[in-house]
Amino acid sequence: MRQKTERLVVATRRGLTEITAGVREVVRGTGIREGLCTVFLRHTSASLVIQENADPAVLCDLEAFLDRLVPDGDPLFTHVAEGDDDMPGHVKAALLKTSEQVPVRAGELALGTWQGIYVWEHRRAGHRREVVVHVLGE
Repeated sequence: MRQKTERLVVATRRGLTEITAGVREVVRGTGIREGLCTVFLRHTSASLVIQENADPAVLCDLEAFLDRLVPDGDPLFTHVAEGDDDMPGHVKAALLKTSEQVPVRAGELALGTWQGIYVWEHRRAGHRREVVVHVLGE
């Protein structure tokens, strides 16, 4: 059994930023043929999701839905020291997730045809988000 961990730094803007190619490169670089890839986002106001990568309208619709569910500037929130989008970012991250696991088969991510791995930035300003990719297998 072998394992390898690498860090990716992702420049984000509000919405979904695809990181599939970077994760795929890490997996290929390990030489692991069969195993599991865990992708973990080290932040509390962004999320990590696997979603459709064919039609950009899907990503826009997801963003619109989540913004309707948890709008910026909601007077319910008292944590506003970093802006009116900060607490909504934390709520969105809590509703979604910060890690994904993808099987590795024949040295490749076993994603479906239309699946991509995305960092979902919930803050208005762009950020540099850190993603840890861990691959375990043989």
